[in-house]
Amino acid sequence: MPTSLVTGGAGFIGSHLVERLLQRGDHVRVLDNFSTGHAANLAPWRANIEVIEGDLRDAAALARATAGVDLVFHQAALPLVQQSVDDPATTNAVNVDGTLQLLLAARDAGVRRVVVASSAAVYGDDPQLPKHERMPIQPLSPYAVSKLATEQYALVFAQLYALEAVALRYFNVFGPRQDPRSPYSGVIARFCAAARAGAEVTIFGDGSQSRDFVAVADVVSANLLAALAPAANGQVINIARGEQTSLLELIRLLEELTGRSLPVRFAPARSGDILHSLAAIDRAQALLGFRPQVSLREGLHLTL
Repeated sequence: MPTSLVTGGAGFIGSHLVERLLQRGDHVRVLDNFSTGHAANLAPWRANIEVIEGDLRDAAALARATAGVDLVFHQAALPLVQQSVDDPATTNAVNVDGTLQLLLAARDAGVRRVVVASSAAVYGDDPQLPKHERMPIQPLSPYAVSKLATEQYALVFAQLYALEAVALRYFNVFGPRQDPRSPYSGVIARFCAAARAGAEVTIFGDGSQSRDFVAVADVVSANLLAALAPAANGQVINIARGEQTSLLELIRLLEELTGRSLPVRFAPARSGDILHSLAAIDRAQALLGFRPQVSLREGLHLTL
């Protein structure tokens, strides 16, 4: 039975990872400082997991968390773009310095492989579609820079030390347990909450902007595949559905699923917002055997 550590395990994606790892029989340990995660996300499995309340910047907590661990799923981060613009130093301290400290602890503890959560934000607003891993990267925020540094540190460790590493560039992840009240939540969580309440939603721009939405269940599957696939070591890999959906199409789907009209207020487009996003997922298919299983409609139904 392998021992797996999930950093940020009380968060949205992290808690889904914890659930699936337990289902496959792993011994699961969680490291979380509960700054953005919620203890309630772990409540159903609390008796079956080990929880270390600690910070990525705490070397002692990292040493405890990585001791005897086979696999690390690194989800912990400060994920808010605007927060990184307002306070780049803290974002760097947590996302970059914290990841470096985690990699050092994992190396010293003899961890076999680390799977690092990166972000499509590293691509910036290059209009070329689909986004593929070989194209130039143009981070537009300190958050995006921190994610690029995170994945690069992981890959350098894979080259220099006996620590395997894979970086997964998530596109727009959504699903159950994504808190619509949180500033960290995605557009789907907010739209689903509004659809259930019959409330108005705000779209910045004309609604034609599109995203590549991927269900959290598929993101978890990608992580589990990345932890084991021999060819994935030292690689950066997009994780998405490989499909574009505009915000107006998203509204129409929610109206169909709820059977009610969803009022929309249009506001001026926000500077810096990316207009279109679409991932090439051929590398994920080739290296991981990754095939998205959850359609947007099914994922929206589960989230609602």
